[in-house]
Amino acid sequence: QLQLVESGGGLVEPGGSLKLSCAASGFTLDNYAIGWFRQAPGKGLEEFSCINYPDRTTKYADSVEGRFTISRDNAKNTVYLQMDSLMPEDAAIYFCGAMWRALTCVTTYVDVWGQGTQVTVSS
Repeated sequence: QLQLVESGGGLVEPGGSLKLSCAASGFTLDNYAIGWFRQAPGKGLEEFSCINYPDRTTKYADSVEGRFTISRDNAKNTVYLQMDSLMPEDAAIYFCGAMWRALTCVTTYVDVWGQGTQVTVSS
C-alpha cells in the first residue's frame, strides 16, 4: 500500500517555526515529484512548494518564498518542510503529495496524498 504520512503540525505563535515531515511507505520517492499543499478554511487547495522530477530543483510560491524550505532525505524516504517566520495567514491543513515522474507539482497530478496535518498560527 502506497502511503504518505505527515507529522509535525501544531500551534505556533506568529514569527515562530515548525518543521513538517512527510514519510513515504510502500514506495520510494526517487521517481516522484514531491509537493506540499495547504488548504485554509474557506479557501481552495494551494500548491506552494515542490521538489521537481528528475532534477530535484525546488520551487516556491511567492506567499512562502524566503520563509519555507523544502528538502528530502533519501535514506529515510522522507520529505521535510521547514517553516520559519510563520504568519496567521499560513494557518491551514498541510498535505504532501507525490506525483509519478512529474516535471513539477500540479494538484491534479498527485498520485499519493498524505492525510494532512494542521498548522495553527496564533498568539
